[in-house]
Amino acid sequence: MSGDTILAADIGGTKMLAALVDGTTVRDEREIPTPRDFDAEGWCDALAHLVADWAGRYRAAAAAVTGRVSDGRWYTLNPAILPVPDGFPLGKALGERLGVAVTLANDAQAAAWGEHRHGAGEGQDIVFLTLSTGIGGGVVSGGRLLVGDRGVAASVGQTSLAVDSGIRVEDVAGGGAMAVAARAAGYDTDARGIFAASASGEAWAEGIVAGAATVIARLVLDLQRLFDPAFVVIGGSIGLAPGFLDRLRAALADIAEPFHPEIRAAGLGKHAGVIGVADLARQAFTAEGD
Repeated sequence: MSGDTILAADIGGTKMLAALVDGTTVRDEREIPTPRDFDAEGWCDALAHLVADWAGRYRAAAAAVTGRVSDGRWYTLNPAILPVPDGFPLGKALGERLGVAVTLANDAQAAAWGEHRHGAGEGQDIVFLTLSTGIGGGVVSGGRLLVGDRGVAASVGQTSLAVDSGIRVEDVAGGGAMAVAARAAGYDTDARGIFAASASGEAWAEGIVAGAATVIARLVLDLQRLFDPAFVVIGGSIGLAPGFLDRLRAALADIAEPFHPEIRAAGLGKHAGVIGVADLARQAFTAEGD
């Protein structure tokens, strides 16, 4: 067993990623689609099965998950992304299956910490946005990850587009919402297919991508005004899709100082969440040892 290796998982609406993380190095990794016909117990079983032969190779475990975590329990923020039963005891459930202590964090908050520690925003105060099936965020300010008393700090996908509209950013610009818009236009495809069609010049797809970029650019500007970070770091399958960050930069090009945001691509890519939550677990383990 490596003294510093953490088994880190990233459980989202689209995929489950498991990795053996040693510092900033991913020693091994496995990925499967998140089983949509499973419940929370089933997701824990699937993760445990995925890493069964890694037993003995890690000192502790950690999970970065979509939704909210508080006191070892898991809560949904948007059931359309992943229908988590409110208050599911995820820490206990994973700990029983893996036989080690488990640290939990929201996936975007974990990724924000990973990017602050080892990625595009290393050592700087940053706002992180993950743009994928859903939309999440995390803030590092004064070298500290902002979590909040209830674990919902920087839940940017849940913010409303207009006063009393009830329409969330995630409902318009997330990958799931983009797929809904594609079906409404007569095309049964996902965000990847939409971006491919947009790149080929198909007007219906370009409209969806351009609309999402407009919404996200406004969100980035609001976050710059609120937190004044050194950088806004963006990750996720949509955020890192070819050309998407250039769209955001173009939309924000005329914003004058002091509010002009500097946008950076996530330096850790899809590993930002697992590297970040592994670091949080390592810190928790060290603190308990002290």
